[in-house]
Amino acid sequence: MTKQITRLETADSAAGGSPRPFAKAVRAGDFVFISGQVPTEAGEVIAGGIIAQTEKVIENIVDVLKLADCTLADVVKVSAWLDDARDFSSFNAVFKKHFIDHPPVRSTVQSPLMVDAKVEMDVIAYKPE
Repeated sequence: MTKQITRLETADSAAGGSPRPFAKAVRAGDFVFISGQVPTEAGEVIAGGIIAQTEKVIENIVDVLKLADCTLADVVKVSAWLDDARDFSSFNAVFKKHFIDHPPVRSTVQSPLMVDAKVEMDVIAYKPE
């Protein structure tokens, strides 16, 4: 049996229309890798604090997972970056709301992010072909 690698849509253009050189998602066998999602809409970071931005990031992840016929229940690994470690509790409250019934493993670190973004997340999902 030959394992397939499928690239699912290229990333949306950045603000100003410049193309981004990566896929939104890649299926490699039974695993689906979702590129880092930030709280953007139409190429711009949305206004709001960590709660609104975390909700937007998860909404963006759900949209990309759909490209591979996956849901949050298929997510097995999450990596999260917070711009400010003081946002951890609020971030965790939003995260828990979406993952309480099917918790993945997770790593969360503090790292300077793009201007105005307070959170970025990427995920790995498992869904046998």
